[in-house]
Amino acid sequence: MLRIAVPNKGSLAETSAAMLTEAGYTGRRDPKDLHVIDPANEVEFFYLRPRDIATYVGSGALDVGITGRDLLLDARMPAREIESLGFADSTFRFAGPPGRFTDLADLEGMRVATAYPGLVDSFLDDRGIAVDLVPLDGAVESAVRLGVADAVADVVSTGTTLKQAGLEIFGPVLLESEAVLIGGPREVEGTETLLRRLRGVMVARRYVLIDYDLPADLVDRAVEIAPGIESPTISPLRDPSWVAVRVMSPRKGVNQVMDALYGIGARAILVTEIHAARL
Repeated sequence: MLRIAVPNKGSLAETSAAMLTEAGYTGRRDPKDLHVIDPANEVEFFYLRPRDIATYVGSGALDVGITGRDLLLDARMPAREIESLGFADSTFRFAGPPGRFTDLADLEGMRVATAYPGLVDSFLDDRGIAVDLVPLDGAVESAVRLGVADAVADVVSTGTTLKQAGLEIFGPVLLESEAVLIGGPREVEGTETLLRRLRGVMVARRYVLIDYDLPADLVDRAVEIAPGIESPTISPLRDPSWVAVRVMSPRKGVNQVMDALYGIGARAILVTEIHAARL
């Protein structure tokens, strides 16, 4: 059986579990369960702390897992990123007291607080900058105010939390992170099936099906509005001057697409959710 590590809590857990369910797998029903076997799909699920998943997979104890790219790099294990999964986006930046730091080189010899010491150390080491890392388990924005660090490296969304702590962002982006599927040093049988299913879920979440009727002489104009993944499916209707069209279209902006199709003469426009896909 393919052994899959799944986040058991935190921001990654709920969406990871939902993706696996949409991919056709049977996961845990009780949040206290740490190990679940899905014999129909020949997989075993191990529910672990997100921070530990790269260690288990990188060591070969488990075959694949879902974690954050930040946690993968921070672990410094021989695990590899297989595929980005399109959720849990985050950006890592440096921050310090206003006006104190303008360039990354200003950190030389300084104390930098972070919950991701492996990630930050690798980033600065690659650029030849030596700092005194202060590992913390969250709430790093308070480290400067409390005097345990000169600067911080942390996840930034809007920057509001850092501003409230009296800090300003400086220097380059350390990392653009998101949830990823990771694997160990060697390829394991069953990984490709899992990957294909997860890709199908991502497609289903990003696209919808649009069905509409249209005068046959307007097909070219309609295809310019909604070209689809490859090419629309066009079927004849009883009235030979009309056709039925089906096309996959991005979920984002679908109402504008419907408006444009209606504007050129399409009617009976219907949008349908995609529950699973293989492209």
